[in-house]
Amino acid sequence: MTAVPELDDLLPTAHEVDIKNFRGPATLREFAAGALGYSPAWIKGLFGIRIAVAKALRLDTATVPLASRLRPETVSFTPGDPVSFFTVERGEENHYLLLKVTDNHLVAYLAILTDNDRPEASFTVVTLVQYLRPAGRFYYNLIRPFHHLVVRSMCRAGLKSAAGREQGDRA
Repeated sequence: MTAVPELDDLLPTAHEVDIKNFRGPATLREFAAGALGYSPAWIKGLFGIRIAVAKALRLDTATVPLASRLRPETVSFTPGDPVSFFTVERGEENHYLLLKVTDNHLVAYLAILTDNDRPEASFTVVTLVQYLRPAGRFYYNLIRPFHHLVVRSMCRAGLKSAAGREQGDRA
């Protein structure tokens, strides 16, 4: 596994760790805003199906997260602040952002780390999942194939959003 010292305190308690790497001309704020603000119809449809599963498993978050268009300047690094349907756990401008969502079955973290290189930065996107009860393991294994698809699509949207903004700045 890739060394991620920013997450050393969380790795021992994680039951699942997923790491994806991307490169592109974006800042951390641009990448995070584009990725977390990405909400096409097919993802909304998956969340719709999730409602039925969540109700059957008696999960606390049996609703579709509100989709809001994020802008780079509105992405917070302040612990406790909301970003999309996550809460900021911690972060460091131009280095990393750690987000958290908690339910009665699991705790999930989404970390976005960057080397902040120019003209193309490297982004490491890490999902950490800690099961709180057996339903958490069942739920995550059920959504695992979709998780990979959603996270990859979100990250591509993060890079595309930044590239679109860069082209708009040149116009």
